[in-house]
Amino acid sequence: MSSPLDAALEVARSPLGLLGVTLVGYQLGRWVQERTDGHAAAQPVLVAVAVVGAAITLLDVDYPSYRSATELVAFWLGPATVALAIPLHRQADRLKGFAVPMLVAVTVGAVVSIVSAVLLARALGADEELERTLAPKAATTPVAIAVTESLGGIPPLAAVLVILIGIVGAVIGPSTLNLLRVRDRRARGLAIGAVSHGVGASRMLREDETEGAFAGLSMGLTALAISLLVPVLALVLF
Repeated sequence: MSSPLDAALEVARSPLGLLGVTLVGYQLGRWVQERTDGHAAAQPVLVAVAVVGAAITLLDVDYPSYRSATELVAFWLGPATVALAIPLHRQADRLKGFAVPMLVAVTVGAVVSIVSAVLLARALGADEELERTLAPKAATTPVAIAVTESLGGIPPLAAVLVILIGIVGAVIGPSTLNLLRVRDRRARGLAIGAVSHGVGASRMLREDETEGAFAGLSMGLTALAISLLVPVLALVLF
C-alpha cells in the first residue's frame, strides 16, 4: 500500500498537477510583481520559470513529460498573441506617417540581431551549431524553434535562449531606453517588442497602452522578418 506522501507525489506528477504547478508559479509571479509595485526585476514569467524548474527537478519529471502535460497552456499562447492586436486597434491613428520608418527599423533591427548574434558567438569560440541556434534569437519562441530546426541548430536550446533574452529585455529594456532618453512611446514599444517579444510586450502593456500596442506589433513584424531574413543571411554567414 502506498503512503500518503507517495500518493501526493503521484498527483503532483500527473498532467493536472503539473498544470497546477505552472499556474501557481505564474500567479506567484504576479503576486510578487504587485507586492513590489511592479519592480522591473519582478517578472511573473521569471518567477514561474524558477518555480516550475524547481518543481519538476524535485518531482523527477523530465521536460518532454512536463511539456506534454502543459500543452493546454502552450495552445493559448497563440490566442493571447492575437489578442495583442486589440490595443493596437485602439492606437491605429498613431500609425499615420509611422509605417515606413517602422518597417525600415524592424528590418534593420532583424538584420543586426541575426548578424551580431552569429559573429559574437563565433568570436567567442562557439561552434557552427550554436551559431545557427542563436541566429533567430529575436523571434518569438515558436518561430525561433522552427527557424532553428530548418537551419540545423538546436531547437530546445533556442527556446531557452529566446525566453531568457525576453526576460532580460523586459527587465532592463525600459530603463535602458530611459537612459538613452527615448521618450516616443511608439519607438519604445517597437524597441522592446523587437528584442523581448511576448515577455517585453506584456511589460510594456502594463506600463502604457501605446507602448504595449507597438511592442506587440513589433514582435509580430520581427518574427516575420527573422523567418524571411535568416535563410538569406545564412548563405553568407555559414
